[in-house]
Amino acid sequence: MRPLANKTKTIYVCSECGNESIGWMGKCPSCGAWNTLEEQVVAAKPAAAGSASSFASGAAHVANAKPLHEISVVDEHRYQTNIGELDRVLGGGIVKGSVVLLSGDPGIGKSTILLQICASIDQALKLLYVSGEESAVQLKLRAERLGVHNENLLIMAENDTRAIADYIQTFHPDLVMIDSIQTMRIDELSSSAGSVVQVRESTNLLLQIGKALDIPIIIVGHVNKGGEIAGPKVLEHIVDTVLYFEGERNQFNRILRAIKNRYGSTNEIGVFEMCDNGLSEVKNPSLMLLSGRLKNTSGTCIACVTEGTRPLLAEVQGLVATTGFGNPRRMSTGFDYNRLNLLLAVLEKRIGLYFSNLDTYLNVVGGLRLDEPAADLPVILSLVSALRDIPLADDLVAFGEIGLSGEVRSVPRAAARVAECARLGFKTCLLPKSCMKQIPASVASSIEIVGVRTVQDAISRIC
Repeated sequence: MRPLANKTKTIYVCSECGNESIGWMGKCPSCGAWNTLEEQVVAAKPAAAGSASSFASGAAHVANAKPLHEISVVDEHRYQTNIGELDRVLGGGIVKGSVVLLSGDPGIGKSTILLQICASIDQALKLLYVSGEESAVQLKLRAERLGVHNENLLIMAENDTRAIADYIQTFHPDLVMIDSIQTMRIDELSSSAGSVVQVRESTNLLLQIGKALDIPIIIVGHVNKGGEIAGPKVLEHIVDTVLYFEGERNQFNRILRAIKNRYGSTNEIGVFEMCDNGLSEVKNPSLMLLSGRLKNTSGTCIACVTEGTRPLLAEVQGLVATTGFGNPRRMSTGFDYNRLNLLLAVLEKRIGLYFSNLDTYLNVVGGLRLDEPAADLPVILSLVSALRDIPLADDLVAFGEIGLSGEVRSVPRAAARVAECARLGFKTCLLPKSCMKQIPASVASSIEIVGVRTVQDAISRIC
């Protein structure tokens, strides 16, 4: 009898969320995105070993569980990369058996930092660098430019995920780097590399190998045109840590931020500077962000915000000009646009300063994004300074959250913020009055602390 051909079926996969449908639809039923369903042909899967017949015969795999107190944790459960800013974001190093997803815009420095890890990490560790985008010769040239001379670094130019998994299972490297997951593919799947199915299944296969052999794996992921990590959203769920490189291509500053971290805080950031020989750590970001600022200029105010446990000082610039059109223009760089409109409404309603016929521009110098509410007070002060064309004191720094009633509300870690301001030579700190009791006497003696209750109180003290 003639054998039956392998049956195939057609499914439609959403490129945004990875949801599978049996028929095409204009709108994805899972995430609601329009025109994202892509046709894919898949082969029918053979009967699984754990089917109903297997259970009936007792041949199914039996899972095992251990009491929590019987699970031992070895002391050396992390690999130190010896890159201080990276270890800070990771929570102290790379955890054995973890899967780290590193993403960011093209040219931001993802591949660069991987090679720098190879140069700075313990040279006794056996490293495997897998590239699906570059040849071995190209990697060698880039490694020489970055000064990477690690004799235990193995280079593999391969796109077959199963071949990579087999190599890992055979030779057991201590750390694996995949650059990038969008170039990896499994031959059994008919879709092309970079598709939702290929990205999902390749990551799952690498995840299983890493967890089973207790090998950490760093995966580089691309971003889509919207700036989000390309591929299905489940990609971010199954990995242990998601790191994202931020920064403008025309600027040298790079910020490494943890979006998800099962083994550390997601509030920490690492600051780097792109140089000719790769990424250089910025151990004092405040000095970098404040360098080059003009003195005695209206529309500028120094803000003190925190990223995790680290206080950062950044320059906030405001510019107000008469509009030449019917509707005034609003533009914000490094600060939430809707939050800017809210603060402008507070100034108009509570203080009587009208911006309704004025173009308003706000900029945070250095490419830093201020997401913390403590940046509200310096933003308002910079806008009022620009409106009245009155410069603020060069040695003044401010922080505080603004409420809709015009009150200045307290923010956490006030003592650490004031200590950082005093260390950098600032003489006056404007802060919520409710935070003054948090400042120890040793810190208060080195800087003048001015507590304010309302926006009107803050403006009257500096303008």
